[in-house]
Amino acid sequence: MLTENREFNEIYEQYKNLILKAAYTYSGSYSAAEDITQDTFLKLYMGYDSMKKKNISSWLFTTAKNAALNYRKKHSREIFEIDENWDSEEDTEKNEAQINSAEEQFLEDELQKQRLELHEKIFTNLMEKNERWYDAIVLVYYMEMPQAKAAELMGIRLEVLHSLLHRAKKWIKKKYGTEYEEMNRED
Repeated sequence: MLTENREFNEIYEQYKNLILKAAYTYSGSYSAAEDITQDTFLKLYMGYDSMKKKNISSWLFTTAKNAALNYRKKHSREIFEIDENWDSEEDTEKNEAQINSAEEQFLEDELQKQRLELHEKIFTNLMEKNERWYDAIVLVYYMEMPQAKAAELMGIRLEVLHSLLHRAKKWIKKKYGTEYEEMNRED
């Protein structure tokens, strides 16, 4: 039992930050990501004896990812009330005018909003098109994980990861390349 506890603690120390980051990436909520990470490691602890030790990293990632996606789906339709202490629109405009002209700020905000909407649309459609492409892109480019580590976490060979990344980038460029270039064009 002592050896198993030591093994579990080593696994926890090795993967806790990665699982927290994955849970945050997929859920969009830090507090939810903390809970998901804790639940994921609790499930690992409870089922540790029956688990294949070589698949632990991919099991941890998949378990956390699925819990985070379930959280996001469940909470995507929540309606939040506006805080009564929130600054009025007039106060916000006065503050922005001091920094930049209102027009410049508005245009910059609109462009940023459009970029975020495009990125969200790309990631949503990528997830629908091919979940493995989505996972590969998120791990390597969003979470900035080394490709060898991402392949291990996904339970695939490095060559397969390279293929997934290539196909995903090709699909994104084909489907959204023109829209992305137009948005980032300097006038």
